[in-house]
Amino acid sequence: MNDCLFCKIIAGEIPSNKVYEDDLCYAFYDINPLAPTHFLVIPKVHLASAAEVTEETAPVVGHIYAVIAKLAKELGIAEGYRVVTNVGALAGQTVHHLHFHVLSGKELGSFN
Repeated sequence: MNDCLFCKIIAGEIPSNKVYEDDLCYAFYDINPLAPTHFLVIPKVHLASAAEVTEETAPVVGHIYAVIAKLAKELGIAEGYRVVTNVGALAGQTVHHLHFHVLSGKELGSFN
C-alpha cells in the first residue's frame, strides 16, 4: 500500500526504533507509549486488520505471537504483558495495517 504508514516504516521510508525484524514481521517501539514497555509487531504483508486474516495468512499471525513471546523473554517482561489488536474505528484502530501492541511494565488492569 503506497499510503500505509506501517508499510512505509517496513520499507525504511519512515524511521522507527526497531526491536526486531525477520522475513515475516517487523517490531518497533510505539512513539506514544501507554506503558513503560510498549512496542508493536506488524506483518510485512499488508492486511488492514485481523478481520482480513484468512487460512492462508493465519501462519503469519502465529509467527507473530511466537516472536512476541521471544521478545518478551529477551526484554524481561515475560512475567506479564498484554497483547492488543484493534479492528475498525469503533475499537480505536487508527492505522489500517494489522498490528499487535505489546504493553508491560505497569499494572494494566482488567476489562471487567
